[in-house]
Amino acid sequence: MELDIEDFDGLREYLTQRDHIETGEQIVFEKLMGGVSNRTVKVTWSDGHAWVLKQALAKLRVDADWFSSPARIEIEAKALRWLNKMAPGGTTPTFMFEDKANHLMGMEAIPEKHENWKDILLSGQVVSAHFQQFGALLGTIHRRSSESASETSQEFADTTYFENLRLDPYYLYTADQIPEAAQFLTALAKETLQHKDSLVHGDFSPKNTLIYRDKLILLDYEVVHYGDPAFDAGFALTHFLSKAHHLPKERSRIADATSLFWRTYQEEVAAQPWAGKLGPRAVRHTLACLLARVAGKSPLEYLTIKERARQRDIVLALLANPPSSVPELIRDFVQEIETYAKN
Repeated sequence: MELDIEDFDGLREYLTQRDHIETGEQIVFEKLMGGVSNRTVKVTWSDGHAWVLKQALAKLRVDADWFSSPARIEIEAKALRWLNKMAPGGTTPTFMFEDKANHLMGMEAIPEKHENWKDILLSGQVVSAHFQQFGALLGTIHRRSSESASETSQEFADTTYFENLRLDPYYLYTADQIPEAAQFLTALAKETLQHKDSLVHGDFSPKNTLIYRDKLILLDYEVVHYGDPAFDAGFALTHFLSKAHHLPKERSRIADATSLFWRTYQEEVAAQPWAGKLGPRAVRHTLACLLARVAGKSPLEYLTIKERARQRDIVLALLANPPSSVPELIRDFVQEIETYAKN
């Protein structure tokens, strides 16, 4: 019978059979929410230590039909093992085990009293040091993976899941929804696969970041691959700018912190041969993701219908004369929002 980790009786039997828990041992199971592509369950032992188990789904939990092979959990497990060694210490949870047959992996749970960074930002708390950490973390991953390209480029050469879970549902689906941007989006999707510069997380956002004792901890690695670092930068910038859009009282603070994120990231990767040409591509990926997060298969749930329409219009206007750098993009996007807000 196929294992479903959200069936706690079946999960207890599974963990007992594999000697992870003892027969009759007191264990607490908790279903974790927030993701659309996995079942996620926290397992807590009586002594307080805990694991998080992730089981990949074949059909994602969104309104539109969206499928991807659950074998992608193997990529996630491999990526977490790499990050445990190469990312800054304490910025990723410890890998525990992998079960390829059941599309399942386990990792050490982050201790209680952690917070999700997305929730913190949406509550209006903008801490510049967090943005600086985020830039340093992304830059370190990109730099170290680029420096070890002979290994990482081979280990993470497969872009199948990145295409299935990012390029297709974000860029290509959005191209069908917004014909005015179709040529731009389809060309960018094709271009993205031609760049092979560093490890790419593919889901680098506040939603996938916990904060524990004021330190950022990165989660979710199922679309990790060796490719275009500009995608990660644009993906992160999109989340910051969308929150600046949604939170008018915090808009200027978020914009300033976003600029700090970008400067910190640039400093970390400055010595890489590809760094000098990254900015314009990061701009294009930001514009594409800003559209995708209002018209793609996974729209940002906190944006209102009015905000989604406004973001769409602003990006289409910017595409007519795209900013040449990330600082210009941040400035222009915020100015456009302010202009719309006054009308």
